[in-house]
Amino acid sequence: MNTIEGHLPIRSPLHDILAPTGIAIVGASADPTKRGYKAMVGLINGGYRGSIYPINPKADHILGVKAWPSIAEMPGNPELALLCTPAATVPALIAECGRRGVKGAVILASGFGETGEAGAALEAQTMEAARAHGVRIIGPNTSGMFNLHHQINLLALENVKPGDIGIVSQSGNMLLSLALEAQHNGQVGFSTYVGPGNQSDIGFNDYLRYLGEDEHTRVATLYVEGFRDGQQFLKVARDVTAMKPVVVYKSGATEQGQKAASSHTGALAGSYQMTVDLLRQAGVSVVQYSDEILPVAEGLGRLQKAPGKRVAVISDGGGQATIAADRLSEAGLTLAELSDATRSALREVLLPQASTLNPVDVAGSSDANPSLLARCIELVMADEGVDSVFLVGMFGGYSLRFAESLMGDEMRGAERMVELAQASEKPLVIYSLYAPIKPPALRRLHEAGLPVYSSIEHAVRVLAASGERGEYLASQQVQETITPAAPSETGKAMLKAAKAEGRDLLEFEAKSLLAEHGIAVPEEWLVRREGELAEIAQRTQGRPLAMKVVSKDILHKSDAGGVKLNLVGDAPLRDAFQAIHSNAQAYDPNAQIEGVLVTPMAEKGVEVIIGMLRDPIFGPVLMFGLGGIFVEVLEDVAFRSLPLTLRDAQSMVDQIKAQKVLAGVRGAAGVDKQALVSLLMQVSQLVESYPEISELDLNPVIAYPEGYSAANYAIVDARIIVERQS
Repeated sequence: MNTIEGHLPIRSPLHDILAPTGIAIVGASADPTKRGYKAMVGLINGGYRGSIYPINPKADHILGVKAWPSIAEMPGNPELALLCTPAATVPALIAECGRRGVKGAVILASGFGETGEAGAALEAQTMEAARAHGVRIIGPNTSGMFNLHHQINLLALENVKPGDIGIVSQSGNMLLSLALEAQHNGQVGFSTYVGPGNQSDIGFNDYLRYLGEDEHTRVATLYVEGFRDGQQFLKVARDVTAMKPVVVYKSGATEQGQKAASSHTGALAGSYQMTVDLLRQAGVSVVQYSDEILPVAEGLGRLQKAPGKRVAVISDGGGQATIAADRLSEAGLTLAELSDATRSALREVLLPQASTLNPVDVAGSSDANPSLLARCIELVMADEGVDSVFLVGMFGGYSLRFAESLMGDEMRGAERMVELAQASEKPLVIYSLYAPIKPPALRRLHEAGLPVYSSIEHAVRVLAASGERGEYLASQQVQETITPAAPSETGKAMLKAAKAEGRDLLEFEAKSLLAEHGIAVPEEWLVRREGELAEIAQRTQGRPLAMKVVSKDILHKSDAGGVKLNLVGDAPLRDAFQAIHSNAQAYDPNAQIEGVLVTPMAEKGVEVIIGMLRDPIFGPVLMFGLGGIFVEVLEDVAFRSLPLTLRDAQSMVDQIKAQKVLAGVRGAAGVDKQALVSLLMQVSQLVESYPEISELDLNPVIAYPEGYSAANYAIVDARIIVERQS
């Protein structure tokens, strides 16, 4: 089995709050319908060994525990207070907590920022009191918290047991769903749970750092509706995923949603896909469906990682082996190619009709000898071409399906599987159609720490997450750090002037800035007067040219009739010049026309887009995908947060679905992917050098085969949107 490695450099301040030696229950009650009652019951029944301070001015004792009329009058100094009182009472109570040295408060009440302006004002008042008195806030509008290894159960949930899965969930019902699922599972337990609520103070990044440091947490699991500080969360996630798995289910899009923007990149940002891409870049295992949360968390908690994505399938039925192969392929995993030696060894123990290809179908060989499956696992696990093993079929149910006398052999097989799994870094995942009824052999596997599933899909998702995590950790060992480029004086002056004038860079300025930083741009001429065209026609000697309007007031040139293509010779250039000016004036009579930009027509190739924006949640984000006019229709794009590593750039190019287009179709040569990777790295360096750049679009960039030109790409259009004066 794999072990957790690494450590976090800074100790989280939440340890005292989430594992307190004393707790004040403000609004403690003997009424079973009140949260103040539930919290008392949870602590008492859970065997909490710290001090409990019920706060209620109308009671002397609550559930046999001495009560106090106020926080000021309680005798001790608990680290945590649970506030079960109405929202209006909270600011004063927070100040009272601070005066008594309480370090943290859990605010259950709703009625704060989630309800409108009045609630937002109350939340701001609460935070003002918290900052003034040094009290950290969980919530408000939270379902509460528990820490089962410290016997703290402020939710009074029944039948939850201590374990190694830490949970942070913005949905109390999602926690309840996971708790019930864990109860049915029988082997899953939890370490800490927190409902972050409005995150007015403590956010997901703070909770994740705590779970990363918590010795009782083996895998951190988060249900997220929205991040407050996505950039900081990614930073913490990179630290935590280096030492233990992090599983995230992200509901919906980011808080900002799909915003109207002036660039293609801006229009596509804020999407669910962008959030998922950035989380995965930080090593987070993202699950797509809510019923995958607990299976993946359990599986990664037990397995931690796989060396890679090559899976060997062993099955006692051809149909389920085929289903498993389909699901593995869809999940981005590959069927391992078994060596000749492995296949020969399998043939020696299996019946002649068995298939020793992968998937391995034992074809009845195990019907009278189910422990034979353990031998098959041993053989494929030893194959250097295998990263993980997937047992598919009816193991655990042979004694039920065929003969009760087979139970002993099944148990011996289970014991051998446990031995193999404990001695190997290669995960063993089991799917059994008998898993729902938990026969003895499967119970033994589960109790020993092997993940056992009743769903092929869940098992495959665990294998995928394990393989992804293994590859991510391996890649971190060889990351290539790129030093940011220094801004040029010309570039700084250009951006300063545009910012002062309240405009974006004009196209020729944008390309000039790219060229300043070593990015190849096509030859072009800025033409302000019609008489300048004759010299260009003579210089280009019959090559077809493109002409585009240059105006800070016209964002979409084609819509304004400001683009003319395939122009050859002086007369067509003059006609196009006049037409563009006429069209632009008709489109916007007040538009300031700087002239036209003339450039040789780019040869046909594959159109891609490279873009950047400064997302309000995640900070600077780079985008790559298929470009041209279809970018917002197909949305075949990949996102990464900056700064970009070489691995990030390579994975962006490899991620888009249209790989066949990049590889070349109908006899066309494939594009030079390495040239695109280099361009992505250069753009990353550029935008890091100039914080004034708020958005950037290179669309389209025409990608060409290797050896086509010095750069093997052509930047046809470039837009750089400049941060406005505040």
